[in-house]
Amino acid sequence: MRENNVKKIWAEGGAVVNAWCAVPDSFCAEVLSHEDFDSVTVDCQHGMVDFQAAVSMFQAIGTTDKTPLARVPWNDPAPIMKLLDAGAYGIVCPMVNNRAEAEKFVGACRYAPAGYRSFGPARGLLYGGGDYARHANDTILTLAMIETREALDNVAEIVSTPGLDGIYVGPSDLSISLGFPPSADPSEPVVVDAMETIKTAAREAGIAAGIHCGSGDMVKRMVDRGFQFCTILNDVRLMALGAKAEIAAARGG
Repeated sequence: MRENNVKKIWAEGGAVVNAWCAVPDSFCAEVLSHEDFDSVTVDCQHGMVDFQAAVSMFQAIGTTDKTPLARVPWNDPAPIMKLLDAGAYGIVCPMVNNRAEAEKFVGACRYAPAGYRSFGPARGLLYGGGDYARHANDTILTLAMIETREALDNVAEIVSTPGLDGIYVGPSDLSISLGFPPSADPSEPVVVDAMETIKTAAREAGIAAGIHCGSGDMVKRMVDRGFQFCTILNDVRLMALGAKAEIAAARGG
């Protein structure tokens, strides 16, 4: 089976810099895949991406060595299994708030006896290789999003879930849940402390800690603090920021 580059980087002690696609377009995904990212996540929750667009985006990502991942709309086995069958090499699952929800998520990503994923990998078999069934459980990545006060309170039991590869902090929802405005790069001490608590719990449990970041500078800071999977904004924000900078330069601002 094709190697999961994210897991390889972690095994070598490195940190992953991840791209995030909210635009439902294969060319956009392909362009990002040709940049110096380690993985590319197709966002099927808050992006404009439906299943058919996700398939074409996975095909575009597959023209490179970047690992294709997907964020599902919710902790629902149906989209999880369907996106894995389409060739996603890992799933980011939103709003995992307790151990039972973490077990439900992981189970949907694993074939029996480790889970209850139904067999029919379709394009996953084409992308992964003929021995997909034998190695999928060890290759597919599972990242549970920790982004609420409830999840923070239950983080120790969530990170101890068998088969969970890592957690992924959603700073904006975490900020809201803790009583502050949404922020991609929180500065409120309560939120910053919560992010540190989540990261420490994951690392102590022997799994990876990931986080969505509001800038490349934030990625550097988070990696220095021990996070191992960091996303730089998304394609929409990168495009808008680039446009603003060039327009300002053009107008002499």
